[in-house]
Amino acid sequence: MDQLRPYLLPLTHSLPAPLVQAGHSLLGPACYKTLILDLDIHPSSPCFSLLVSKTIGVGIITLSSIIKVPQILKLINSQSAAGISLPSVLLETFSYVVTVAYSARSGFPFTAWGETALIAVQDVVICALVFVLGQSAPTRGMEKKGGDAGGQQGKILASVFLGAVAMGVYALQDAKVVDMGTLQTLQAGAGAVGVLSKAPQIWSNWQMGGTGQLSAFTVFLYLAGSLSRIFTTLQEVPDRLILYGFMGAFLLNGVLAAQMVYYWSSPATKDHGEELGEKGRRAVAAVENGGASATGVQGRGKGPSTRRRG
Repeated sequence: MDQLRPYLLPLTHSLPAPLVQAGHSLLGPACYKTLILDLDIHPSSPCFSLLVSKTIGVGIITLSSIIKVPQILKLINSQSAAGISLPSVLLETFSYVVTVAYSARSGFPFTAWGETALIAVQDVVICALVFVLGQSAPTRGMEKKGGDAGGQQGKILASVFLGAVAMGVYALQDAKVVDMGTLQTLQAGAGAVGVLSKAPQIWSNWQMGGTGQLSAFTVFLYLAGSLSRIFTTLQEVPDRLILYGFMGAFLLNGVLAAQMVYYWSSPATKDHGEELGEKGRRAVAAVENGGASATGVQGRGKGPSTRRRG
């Protein structure tokens, strides 16, 4: 770096104004001068730790904009929410909405909580889809008809849910409706709720012996994101409520990831069986038809929904 500094300094001192403003916003004036203007980059310096934290934060926010898109697409394509725990998604949505309001009103940097807002929006979409599609596997021909008689009721429930979320977001952002003291209490509860929101999904996976329509991409990215957030929270947010929430989430996300691996070849795990080739496709087809599969799933009355692991 010392050899390159004379050549790089003219570039760092002539950056466009928007980049300079972004650098000041992310790093602060002092660290911007140290890292960008002076190119004084030492791994042991506090500014370098801040740079790493900010870089991870921006990366997490970028990935979070699509983290649950595979899950949403999987629900839409299958026209079923089988295997998705509605209580789990509802609890996570509540937790994230409260955390976004608390972080924004506390003045925490957006890089420390921006992904929570993006995931909350995607959770709302998933909840609405679960209400509309239902949690049972669609029968043949039902996809073309757009659902059964319960579809209309699901649409009504989804509309009520979206209205409740909109009112909740407005109330939490308005200090006249929810004061900061109350919001702090809600955040303490939201941290615990956010961690416990994984429990219904874990229980659902164990009960049916598979992960259903749960997206592997989403699960593993969640695990990596929660681990990264522990580091960025230690660096940027002096709030133990936020830190403990991410630590607990990482532990239970690890359990979900382990279930995803354990049940990967299970006939009850939609699409994952198909990824295993013809043998997996025959297993999935046998389960959907209620018959005996080529992989040894026995009996018409016994499917993977009654198979328990462990």
